[in-house]
Amino acid sequence: MSGPTPLLDFFKRGEVARDARLLAAQGVIAPRALEQLAILVLLLDDPDPEIRRTADDTLSRIPREALRNFLARSDIPIGLREFFADRGVFPNLVPPIDMPEDLDLPLIETAAEDDPLASEEDEGDRTSAVQQLAGMSFTDRLKTAVKGSREMRAILIRDTNKMIASAVLSSPKVSEQEIESFARMHNVSEDVLRTIGNTRSWIKSYNIMVALTKNPKTPITMSMNFMARLNDRDVARLSVDRNVPDPLRIAARKKVVAATSRK
Repeated sequence: MSGPTPLLDFFKRGEVARDARLLAAQGVIAPRALEQLAILVLLLDDPDPEIRRTADDTLSRIPREALRNFLARSDIPIGLREFFADRGVFPNLVPPIDMPEDLDLPLIETAAEDDPLASEEDEGDRTSAVQQLAGMSFTDRLKTAVKGSREMRAILIRDTNKMIASAVLSSPKVSEQEIESFARMHNVSEDVLRTIGNTRSWIKSYNIMVALTKNPKTPITMSMNFMARLNDRDVARLSVDRNVPDPLRIAARKKVVAATSRK
């Protein structure tokens, strides 16, 4: 329905700094509708009273009819429906015929309309993406990870701050081709590769699975699991690949030998 939610997982683990939590409570960090709602509901239990009040105010400002239509979808978690039912908001019995299928848009957006990060590409900018990002604060980089251009995402996926990379993976703009390119990178964190490898919708792509298997930074247990699912040609290539960890290469070689002996 709404795609992977690495950013939501980050919030659930309680690893988010106060300034980012306040930003999320204001509705500024808005990846997808479901992820936005889930983060706002989560922040209602935040230990900081200002964050709790802000999240509650943001939820109250979501247009009631849009929320009712959203909750009417069959794939909305029951817990979320029950939460809004307690607040007197119930799903529409019959969703409107013209309701958009794409849930990548947030239900409430509080960023300024002239925010330069709101556009996908800024071809006319004189400065490069690297220069733009170098001058950004943490909160601006976080917003850019969700809303920025493909070029900016390719840079921010390597950010040393884990939350920035999680925001890139949560961006509704990120494509399967980008995920494949991230899976091939040797300069991303192990957490990025683990998140990709644990996301079922991405691992449905054989190319992404191959990219992760060949990446020496992928956790070895994950690589071994994926290796068992590769075709004979890719296993043979893996068996002679000096860039992968020795246990993986040896396991691939044994599989090649076993397959050859059966013929």
